[in-house]
Amino acid sequence: MIASPKFNYISPDEYLEMEEKSDIKHEYIDGYVYAMAGANDPHVTIALNMAFVIRNHLRGTSCRVYMSDMKARIDALNRFYYPDVMVTCDPRDTQTPNHKRFPKLIIEVLSKSTEAFDRGDKFADYQQLESLEEYALVNTKRQRLDCFRKEEGRWFLQTYSGEQDKFQLSSINFEGEFDSLYEDVIF
Repeated sequence: MIASPKFNYISPDEYLEMEEKSDIKHEYIDGYVYAMAGANDPHVTIALNMAFVIRNHLRGTSCRVYMSDMKARIDALNRFYYPDVMVTCDPRDTQTPNHKRFPKLIIEVLSKSTEAFDRGDKFADYQQLESLEEYALVNTKRQRLDCFRKEEGRWFLQTYSGEQDKFQLSSINFEGEFDSLYEDVIF
């Protein structure tokens, strides 16, 4: 995300209308829009790999997997973000074709320019989503996944690394392999 807003204050409806017509993506925070920067090869490859293995796992269920072109809306904070991968199983999300309000899993692939925000303020914002059960951060420099899980209203961290070979996303009852997650990624 870029540090300075592109436009003056706009309403959420104005943002959604603008975003439908825009050639570039913007995130929305309290009435201000921020242009998003592009991602590098490892970032895009990891996000695609994660979405692919999760999609295969959830095939035939009522859950949907979305990649970086679908917005997550945080009503309580007046925010819209574009997670790298998001899973929703809530039927209410079928009513909004351009954003989702009830994700159970959000995954962000870390980059040098966004890591602090993804770990800090963005995670704090995502915690306002009552439906969110799990938030995962995937490293692009080495095989590592930090998984935050909500249990009885509190968030707990479990870290997985390539030495373990596997990782779990308990919100969707999924066990993945680091070889699949980092397939075609060059460190």
